[in-house]
Amino acid sequence: MEKIKAWFAFAERQTDFRTEIVAGMTTFFSMLYIVIVIPMMFSRGGMEFGGVYVATVFATMMATLTMGIAANYPIAVAPGVGVNAYLAYVVVVAGGMPWQEAMGAVFVASGVLMIFSLSSLGEMLLRAIPLSLKAAVTVGLGLFMAMLGLENGRLVVASPITGVTLGDLSDPLAALTLLGLFLTLLLMMMGVRGAVFIGMFLTAAVSYAVGVMEVPAAPFSLPWGLEKTLGQFAFGDLGSLGMTAFALFLVTLLDTTGTVLGVGRQARLMTSKTFPRLKNALWAGSVGGLVGALAGTGPTTALAESGTGVAAGGRTGFTAVVTAILFGVLLFCAPLSRMMAEVPAITAPALILSGAFLMESVTDIDWKDYTEAFPAFFTLFLMPLSFSIATGIGVGFVLYVFLKAVAGKGQRVHPLLYALSILFVIQLVLRMP
Repeated sequence: MEKIKAWFAFAERQTDFRTEIVAGMTTFFSMLYIVIVIPMMFSRGGMEFGGVYVATVFATMMATLTMGIAANYPIAVAPGVGVNAYLAYVVVVAGGMPWQEAMGAVFVASGVLMIFSLSSLGEMLLRAIPLSLKAAVTVGLGLFMAMLGLENGRLVVASPITGVTLGDLSDPLAALTLLGLFLTLLLMMMGVRGAVFIGMFLTAAVSYAVGVMEVPAAPFSLPWGLEKTLGQFAFGDLGSLGMTAFALFLVTLLDTTGTVLGVGRQARLMTSKTFPRLKNALWAGSVGGLVGALAGTGPTTALAESGTGVAAGGRTGFTAVVTAILFGVLLFCAPLSRMMAEVPAITAPALILSGAFLMESVTDIDWKDYTEAFPAFFTLFLMPLSFSIATGIGVGFVLYVFLKAVAGKGQRVHPLLYALSILFVIQLVLRMP
């Protein structure tokens, strides 16, 4: 016990086992919806729900353990909803990329992230990307997630005249989505820990009561389906693979770094403007991504829900270790999770609110400087509008370099950003008919 305390620096961070265990449980319940949402999304792209479920649990366990032990931070790492929604709905379902090749893109992106974590390249790229574009990527991802949630919950539907319009609120799924959104917001306003998960549970209960959802005869089972996704990743067209992998890499890098720094500030663990073990945190994300690609799930990122554990007193990596152990129990709960996934209204509020959580970064954009504001605007606006994170990032980068050069501020742009913009221009030209 004393060795554990020493390894995780309990005395230095003024914590104890009870506090860390409670914090780990709090984080676990706040992010529990991940194991329902992620398999649900990829199952719509042709993947076996059970395989993705087991892969998601494994990737979360490995990445979160790595974060806790190697980086000693109370931060959980799991497949992120936003970046995986992009991969599942846009790349696989809408784009037609076989899910095996999508897993190949995850493998490549995670491999690049691992290389970056072992060198100074990650910090170099982060310095090269201006704060306004970092914020725009985060906000755009939030808008993208919220749009998906609204569509899945049928609160927003397609319209031949206006493109989209308000859904029919008498539709049972739309009504359940609205109820779930209201209940979750109410719980959050009351300061209830794990409000997102509890909101999903209550919505599921109502779904069962009104006959929309059926409880499986065998709610628990041994892990199944992994043989249908394990080791199935493949590499197809290099152009599509490269751009998809780059988009996944960049979003994962920005998301993980932003969450680590944000939660670190909340936990008062920062000794400077950056984390002293940021490389270890990026390493954890890359480990989870590689495990996920091999097993059959999307890239992993540090989760903002970790802040709930920090709010409960978590200060060390032992919080993350507790969270990882609890996820192991979920390996035997796949039938219950699949039951909930078959009713999109249960998970739609989680997508909508997860997107809302990312909106606060909009204040980091300097709206008075047009060379900062317009690239940021087109980045965050085009992500949901074009249904492509990669397109939003590419247009934003190119426009940023162009406007800075026109304004005579080209020397302030990092050379790496020029190189990335050229690559984006080439990619956009190649996509033209």
